Amino acid sequence: MLTRTVLQQADVTRALTRISHEILESNRGGSDLVLLGIPTRGVLLAERISKILEGLEPGSGTVGALDVTMYRDDLSRQPTRTPQPTKVPRGGIDGKTVVLVDDVLYSGRTIRAALDAINDLGRPRAVRLAVLVDRGHRELPIRADFVGKNLPTAVAERINVTLKEIDGEDAVTIVGRHSAEESR
Repeated sequence: MLTRTVLQQADVTRALTRISHEILESNRGGSDLVLLGIPTRGVLLAERISKILEGLEPGSGTVGALDVTMYRDDLSRQPTRTPQPTKVPRGGIDGKTVVLVDDVLYSGRTIRAALDAINDLGRPRAVRLAVLVDRGHRELPIRADFVGKNLPTAVAERINVTLKEIDGEDAVTIVGRHSAEESR
């Protein structure tokens, strides 16, 4: 197995800064903006984006967490994990633009579950998706509105996102077989 680092700390910071600018531009400012991170790393990324937004336009984007564990359609195939608390910012999501934040977009099933979970919380004006990495291989017709890095991968490869708050460093690595022919 080969591990290649594709994003380092500076790359992650640049990607989140660009995503933050794109969110503000798309929303025409930071009013009525709610960032909902999908545990675990999506919540941390949402908090970082919120700090960047606050620096660009004070009062922009409140942050919450949206656990989708019980909304997943693959619970019988995936190892069960303990649900995390869902935390919706004061004021809720009704009539607001909700930006779902996650670390990696792959099949689209996590985001489908997140859309179901949002339906139980209220009725936002719009829902957008921000991801640090889009690796392709979608099983559902879902796409991200804001992407830090598109990383086409083989199905057998795995994307690992590490964040300093949990793992001690910011990095994105690809783990798996990789030959020189595949990178062309």
